[in-house]
Amino acid sequence: MSNKLSHTIRRFNRFELKYLLSLHQAEVFKKALRAYLLADEHGNGRYTLASLYYDSPDYRCYWEKVDGIRFRRKLRIRRYESPGAPLTEDTPVFVEIKQRVDRVTQKRRVILPYGEALRLCNRRQYPEQVAAEDEAVVDEIYAFVWQYNLHPVSIVRYDRQAFIGTDYDIGLRVTFDTSLSYQIHQLRLEEDASSLPMISPDRTVMEIKVNERIPYWLTEMIAAHNLKMIRISKYCRAIELTQGMASTFSQLA
Repeated sequence: MSNKLSHTIRRFNRFELKYLLSLHQAEVFKKALRAYLLADEHGNGRYTLASLYYDSPDYRCYWEKVDGIRFRRKLRIRRYESPGAPLTEDTPVFVEIKQRVDRVTQKRRVILPYGEALRLCNRRQYPEQVAAEDEAVVDEIYAFVWQYNLHPVSIVRYDRQAFIGTDYDIGLRVTFDTSLSYQIHQLRLEEDASSLPMISPDRTVMEIKVNERIPYWLTEMIAAHNLKMIRISKYCRAIELTQGMASTFSQLA
């Protein structure tokens, strides 16, 4: 994927809806989806994600999510893993601020070599060279890390299968995440994973991401399959499991 990163959208606003399905339900639903959607161009629609999350010493980002604060942000370094491609200092990764304003999810991100991403987020060292179009986002990340004393707290990994809309449904994405795991030690993405399962291995998290509204055909399909929305954050789930907290996501417990 790295050769295509330069063409990736850096900013967007969208609505996100999440569902918890059994693997069997997911396969049945995907079969129906294929009549309307295409496989994501990356990895033929299948790839593995690893995200290194940051938070303050008092877990401000976690509590803002749990308390339902209408404006909240979190920071992560995200890598799209490629089989046989080791992560090095020069590997391009995303440094992202994911923000929620009421019901709208906003994302701002820059692409940096992994070494520079760590220096920015861990050591608070401003990158030596930043593209003009990325300066505002890097400034925001730099200020965010300093203001809340952010530091690495967890890594979340999972396998994703992604579908995208055709010209009739531009901006629509439906993703299925399986093999969700987390780790709290060796918090560097290049370290050998020592991950623990986040949810039952026979479940998948389906996410619907859309710019404006869900197409009518998809709402009908969701109703026909009797799917129910859930409130879930992969990052918060990892923190709760790490800290031994009661789960705020009862469907996963």
